[in-house]
Parts: sequence; structure tokens; C-alpha cells
Amino acid sequence: MSKEPFQQKDPSYYELTEWVSENKLVAGITTRKNGYSDAPYTELNMGLHVGDKHEHVLKNREHLADLLSFRLDHWVISEQVHGGNIQKVGKKERGNGARNLDTVIPSVDGLYTNEPEVMLGAFYADCVPIFFYSPDYSYVGIAHAGWRGTTENIAGNMVNAWKKEGVPADRVYAVIGPSIGSCCYEVDQNVSDAVRNVLRNQEPFPFTEHMPGKFMLDLKEANRLILANNGIPEDQIFVTEYCTGCQTDIFYSHRNEGGKTGRMLSFIGLREA
Repeated sequence: MSKEPFQQKDPSYYELTEWVSENKLVAGITTRKNGYSDAPYTELNMGLHVGDKHEHVLKNREHLADLLSFRLDHWVISEQVHGGNIQKVGKKERGNGARNLDTVIPSVDGLYTNEPEVMLGAFYADCVPIFFYSPDYSYVGIAHAGWRGTTENIAGNMVNAWKKEGVPADRVYAVIGPSIGSCCYEVDQNVSDAVRNVLRNQEPFPFTEHMPGKFMLDLKEANRLILANNGIPEDQIFVTEYCTGCQTDIFYSHRNEGGKTGRMLSFIGLREA
């Protein structure tokens, strides 16, 4: 895979081009462009949970569904509670969360499947999207890793769930997507201590103390280390250079836009062979 895994496919989304071009799947992340939402959600807000008009969000989702040729009723969306829980889903869950909040898969921040024509989706505005793919075993997954999910080992939980399914870690590829960088993400001692703990106190740590009790955290690197610690070969883990905090012309940033903004959708799904 090239150094930067995400390439712009359309003003509305960036694609994991090498995965998509070499295999029968869809995978990528939306931008904030070419949608129907008004400020402060301008324009392509994909989240129903942020206060945007329901009809605008559905139009945005239908817009993406048309671009991807992947029906909205085949999407599966989880609740996202900033935790470490994941769940396997399949065709019987298609449509959950696609059009309404009350049908989301509850209490999980990660989804995976080995069934085609199921598109997994999760929402972001600084948290880390982690994409998982095993071409040999036809498994895909998506995880939502804020600092809480990161420190609850959601990345490792996904790898371990796949191991139980018979998918060895050395046959898994992972991509860490656009999210807030260490340039923009200040955290306190409690967060840095939690990161130390999930990394089993292995140095070097993915943060620097820039004033007493305040740390600049590289959440992408934290998750890369967790993936490697759980057995994915380092040359099968790819990390974007895009920072949602710096690049608010392309992406939404909860932190750098004062907490009132839209959400991108990260998505992955297998197509019928």
C-alpha cells in the first residue's frame, strides 16, 4: 500500500484505494463536502445524533449510497458509547441504524462481518477509525477508537475476536484513518496513565508532556502499537497522515469546532463475488 492509504475518490469521500481496487469491497471515509446539511453541520453530516435535521442526514446518506452503489438498507450502524465492545453482524442486521437511531446495534463501538453486501459504518469527528480486512478469510471490520475506546483495547478486542473465528492476526491488515493528531490533541494525566496501562508500560509512549500534567497524545500511534502488540505485523498496519483538527476544510473536528459540528462516516463492506 502507498504511504498515504486514503485517496480522494469524490469531493464527498476518500477511498482506501488499494483495498478497493484489488478486492471486492468498499472502504473509505466521508468528508464534509457536497451535502445537504446547514451550519454548524455544513455540509455532509452523516450523524443522526448531533442535532441536525433528520431529513438532511438521510439525504446525505442516500447521496453516499448512490456514489458507492451500496444500498442504504444494507448498512449496519452501531450505537457508539466510547467503549471497547464489538459485535459480529450479518445480513440479518442489515438496515440497523441506517435510517433511525432507535435501530442501531446497541452498546458497541466496533462491528465486523464475513458476509457480503453488508456495509459497516461508524461516525467520527476526531476519534480514530480503524479499518480491518483479511482478504484470505473475507472478514472486514470497523472500530471507533476515542481515547476511552483506545484504552479499553477496542483494537485488540477486534483482533482477538477474529482469532476466535479462526482468522490469525498475521493474516489481518489494518488501516488507521483520519483523526485528530498529536499536534491538536491535549489530554490530562488520567488519560496518559490509561494509555500507559493499555500499552503495558512499554516505552516509548505515544505522548509528550508539554506542560505539567498536560500531554499531547498521538492517538493514531497508540492504536498502531496496540494492533502490533496483538499480533498484526507492523508492515500490515497503515496510518494516514490526515489530521481532522488541522484540516477542518475537509473533515469535522469536535474539538477544534467547539463541540457543535457534524460527523464523517467511515465504512467498509464486502461486495458479492
